Amino acid sequence: MTTKTLSHLDWLEAEAIHIMREVAGQCERPVLLFSGGKDSICMLRIAEKAFRPGKFPFPLLHIDTGHNYREVVEFRDRRAAELGERLIVRSVEDSMRRGTVVLKTPDESRNKHQAVTLLEAIAEFEFDCCIGGARRDEEKARAKERVMSFRDEFGQWDPKNQRPELWSLYNARVHRGENIRAFPISNWTEMDVWQYIEREKLELPSIYFAHQRPVVMRGGAIMPVNVTLAGGEVLNQPRAGEAVLDMQVRFRTVGDIPCTAPVPSDADSVEKIVLETASTTITERGATRLDDQTSEASMEQRKKEGYF
Repeated sequence: MTTKTLSHLDWLEAEAIHIMREVAGQCERPVLLFSGGKDSICMLRIAEKAFRPGKFPFPLLHIDTGHNYREVVEFRDRRAAELGERLIVRSVEDSMRRGTVVLKTPDESRNKHQAVTLLEAIAEFEFDCCIGGARRDEEKARAKERVMSFRDEFGQWDPKNQRPELWSLYNARVHRGENIRAFPISNWTEMDVWQYIEREKLELPSIYFAHQRPVVMRGGAIMPVNVTLAGGEVLNQPRAGEAVLDMQVRFRTVGDIPCTAPVPSDADSVEKIVLETASTTITERGATRLDDQTSEASMEQRKKEGYF
């Protein structure tokens, strides 16, 4: 009898499948967060391997800021339809109309306000667990979080009040009104994600690959300008004195348009992205997610307020 030696990716995949099945077994009303980004795309593949040929034991949920990149939103809708799974979309703009989210300025990033809309969606559908694609290597606050992250009845996260996970034993039980955020790929790195995408031949939104785009240099970062939304609205128009450049860039992470910056790149294939990721010295969110750059909008503070 021959035995198969599991690769690093095999072990990570098996762990993620185990965690996702634990959620399905322990929780009454779980939901899988799916934005159309690369991490949530990997989560869909994990769900396929965990539950196919049956239907997923949970719907998909996207908290849309209303200012997400059109390419990603279109991919989100098409992929959910291809899988035949239910996709629930709730928008920060809905919360703005209700008055539960109030922007300080019209051009303020809506990213941090997703916490309000997420908590409203959790209450609306009575979800007891949200399965997300967050990884510990993304940001120092995420590194404090457990695989099964407990949130109280107000949706708040307390890093000092988390459950032990010795021997990979996970406890997802909660009282009514409380919530668990489960992170099956918590132990993955950005490199693991791209190698998994390469191995599984997963389709991606086009903005992850190198392409020409009008940009300006703003606040030490590259900012895309004149971005057209599906409804025709144009975001990030150049400011007075800014020189518009036509640059070849790609996105390492995607989110709300006003706070998500691309990087210069000629990586137009997954294979090239893997090589580029191996040689970079800049963290994934370090120069590309501008909402992580200020103490007011720090990841840890947002998570304490109910963020993913």
